[in-house]
Amino acid sequence: MGDMHNSDTSSAEPDLGLLSPSMRFAFFGAGLIAVSFGLARFAFGLFVPSIRDDMGLDPRWVGLIGALPLISFVLASLVASEIAHRLGARNATVLASGFAVVGLGLISQASNVFLLGAGVFICGISTGLMMPALAAAMQALVDRSVHGRVSSIMNAGTSIGVAVAVPMALFLAGVWRGAYLSFAILAAVGLIASFYFIPAVSRVMPGDAAPPPAVSLTQLWRLLWLSTFAFTMGLISAAFWVFAPDLAVTLGALSPSQSAWLWLGVGIAGLGGAAITDLADRNNPPIMHALMLALLSASLVLLAASPGQILIAVFSALVFGLAYMSLTGLYLLTGIRLLPGRLSLGPVLPFLACALGQAVGSPLIGLLVEQLGYADAFSTFAAFGIVVALLSPLYPKYIEEALSEEEIAEQENLTGIQAAYDYQLLNEDGQPIHFDSPEEQAVEETENEGK
Repeated sequence: MGDMHNSDTSSAEPDLGLLSPSMRFAFFGAGLIAVSFGLARFAFGLFVPSIRDDMGLDPRWVGLIGALPLISFVLASLVASEIAHRLGARNATVLASGFAVVGLGLISQASNVFLLGAGVFICGISTGLMMPALAAAMQALVDRSVHGRVSSIMNAGTSIGVAVAVPMALFLAGVWRGAYLSFAILAAVGLIASFYFIPAVSRVMPGDAAPPPAVSLTQLWRLLWLSTFAFTMGLISAAFWVFAPDLAVTLGALSPSQSAWLWLGVGIAGLGGAAITDLADRNNPPIMHALMLALLSASLVLLAASPGQILIAVFSALVFGLAYMSLTGLYLLTGIRLLPGRLSLGPVLPFLACALGQAVGSPLIGLLVEQLGYADAFSTFAAFGIVVALLSPLYPKYIEEALSEEEIAEQENLTGIQAAYDYQLLNEDGQPIHFDSPEEQAVEETENEGK
């Protein structure tokens, strides 16, 4: 790593504790992600049993509606980076929160399937806009030495949001409109807070940072494999996200309030996804991918086999949550590493592929449920997941094999979540730009004062 020292554009402070500016931003961002991803996007499956009974929907309609927020997420993601650049982080975040308020509010008042579909579609727009807006703010505000930590905390917001939906479902069992109205109020609070706490800035680049190199054919090929794996994982996971609680209610005779515990399991286990992602990056990503995808597939079979056993059903949710969040984190990290210097593109491609897979998988699992029943439909998706897991040796590598002895000795320091962000900015010699951490800056200032 290069030894030049550049001043960061963020307000670096020596304190890296929970109350440092970087950590305050991380937890605030996690809260916004919890609303836009956890509540506006993934909470829908939790309320499917109540919505289905109230509106008289068959599985095919449920699958089609479940695909709408994924389609709008993809469409919004295509323009989200440009919107964040033109509007600035504050306005882009407020816009994303505004879509969440409108979408969640519309769902709470939906009197027919078309208004319900419009609401979930608008919620998907919020999801697609939120992360790029927060990424723009992070680039400008957060010390670069803790980008990995801040990103991990914000990504955990999805699991937090999924878990937060559970008490709503328990206290408002059968009253799904009241739950969604509560979600809309939380989104409105986030909107107001974003206006006051997110600055009106766009991403700031150091003046001595070299433009990223042209994308090579090797990178394109590896991105294609990464997107293929992300697409298939998204397709397989759609079965659980959309129909898991409904399966437990229909086959297992559990009450809607009991099925809510599945989402609590997903949320709690998902918090461990960041640790698994970091572990995978430091060891063998293909092996970890195979293991996590096999676990995700196993969770579908486990739920389908014993839907009436609440403990087994919750355990399947724990397995699913850990596997899903680990895989999405791994795809994110691989995308960043495959396209260094292109944070607006590298992590976006696998997320788009995953969302497209879920958009295809949602109506497909709905059709299979209608034709084959829940157990056979879930087993079919699980079998497909096992086949894809066996292809994991083809998972793209992002650390080149031709390393010098010095690079091999330092390879352990080149892996992990923070290292992926460290290698996003290169100087004209192609070496990573080094930024003093707040702790290093404090030591350096103390030494200078003593001279």
